[in-house]
Amino acid sequence: MSASNGQQTIDPERLDHFMGQFVQDLGAALSVATVVIGDKLGLYKAMADGAPVTPTELAERTGTEERYVREWLSAQAAGGYVSYDAASESFTLPPEQAMALAQDDSPAFIPGAFQLAASLVKDEPKVAAAFRSGDGVGWHEHDGDLFCGTERFFRPGYIANLVPNWIPALEDVEEKLTSGGLVADVGCGHGASTLILAEAYPQSRFVGYDYHRESIDRARASALEAGVDDRVSFEVATAKDFPGDGYDLVAMFDCLHDMGDPVGAAAHVRSALNDDGSWLIVEPFANDRLEDNLNPVGRVFYSASTMICTPASRDQEVGLALGAQAGEARLREVVTDGGFTRFRRATETPFNLVLEARP
Repeated sequence: MSASNGQQTIDPERLDHFMGQFVQDLGAALSVATVVIGDKLGLYKAMADGAPVTPTELAERTGTEERYVREWLSAQAAGGYVSYDAASESFTLPPEQAMALAQDDSPAFIPGAFQLAASLVKDEPKVAAAFRSGDGVGWHEHDGDLFCGTERFFRPGYIANLVPNWIPALEDVEEKLTSGGLVADVGCGHGASTLILAEAYPQSRFVGYDYHRESIDRARASALEAGVDDRVSFEVATAKDFPGDGYDLVAMFDCLHDMGDPVGAAAHVRSALNDDGSWLIVEPFANDRLEDNLNPVGRVFYSASTMICTPASRDQEVGLALGAQAGEARLREVVTDGGFTRFRRATETPFNLVLEARP
């Protein structure tokens, strides 16, 4: 197609390729609500045994209406989330999909991510307004599904990695926690990471801090339910004013880049640690150059950062807005500017940078 009137030349093949990508993306976007519904109504769990089920049978199992269930199952089959047998007109949830969609403690559990994504659609008007004004949108201003979805999205990764891999990768930390240490989990949200550590290291004491009171209330309830409230507490505080000192470990999981003044937070962590203490920083995986993050994982994190992380930072003092793809070099600069002299990548996953800073 030739150019005219100063317009750029259009390559039909490239346009067709992009439109094909668009259809895939649109299908994925529209699937967000259907996955949230399947999770909320227990539809996936009702299929987790792997037995074929008709829409009528699934509706009876879940107390839902057959016509809606039939349409939902058809959408799930078109997306490859369930399989369909035309001869019996039945649907099956394969074991791999069941692991990802129906098992809450599975390391592959993903409905929380869809719940998180659904919340961002609801919050689009607030973020769009911030684009124009330059103001921030605080974490506390988001739809409530963001808080629950974030916990459910990150918790499986913490279960799979925190105690088996991340703590052992730190210098002398596992020994301290086994014998009895003092730990601050800053930016703890609903307390999933705090409780996982507390259950693994019963000799240690843990305090979770977050500025969001509703999340702290939820974390306290979870500690009571888990039976660890005698050595785990949760308090409302920010990363720059959480109380106490003499901590053997301060941990921050996927939150340093959200802070308005991460350098100030680093300085406060430095003052709160023992002289031989450690700061565990878990951040979204990112390379240092933008061009090296232009991939599916980077797409997820840049999109989340546009809607959550950058607005959250801009809502706070300084508003440095590191973003979820800050990368190790930028994080090193923040940490050392805060007074730490040692900084290293302890380990990593495809989704996480696991960093250790020491005085």
